[in-house]
Amino acid sequence: MREYEVKAEGVAGGDANAYVKQTTVRFDAASEDKGILPNPAELLLMSFSACVLKNVERYSQRLHLPYRKAKVVVKGYRTDVPPVITKIEYVLEIDTDVEDKKLNVWHKNILKFGTITNTMMRAAEVSGIIKRMDEDE
Repeated sequence: MREYEVKAEGVAGGDANAYVKQTTVRFDAASEDKGILPNPAELLLMSFSACVLKNVERYSQRLHLPYRKAKVVVKGYRTDVPPVITKIEYVLEIDTDVEDKKLNVWHKNILKFGTITNTMMRAAEVSGIIKRMDEDE
C-alpha cells in the first residue's frame, strides 16, 4: 500500500501552508474566502486536475499516444447544508494527432487508473469530456 504525507500549519486569520516533499503550497484557511489563495475546495479540484494531467502523460507513454500539450478545466459544485462537493465537471483538451478511437481509450485509462479521479468518483458525480485542442491555442 502506498502512503502519502502532507504537513500543514495555519495562523490566526487563515493564512496556511502545506509542506509536500520540497515544496510549500500556500492556501486560504480563513473562515471567509479572501479571494487570493486557493481554498480547500479549490485545492481538491487542483488535485483532480493534477491527477488527470499526470495520467495524460502516463498513458501517452504506455499506449504510445504522442501529444504536444494538454489542459484541463475543472468545475466543482457544492451544497451548503451539508457542505459537500456533489458534482465535478471537466473538459480535457489535448493537442494530439491520434485518431478518435485511441483518444477515447486514452480518456478511459486517464479516469480508470487515477488515484484522485477514482476517489472523487466514489464521493461525487464526475462527468467530463476529452477533445482536441483548438489549433489557435
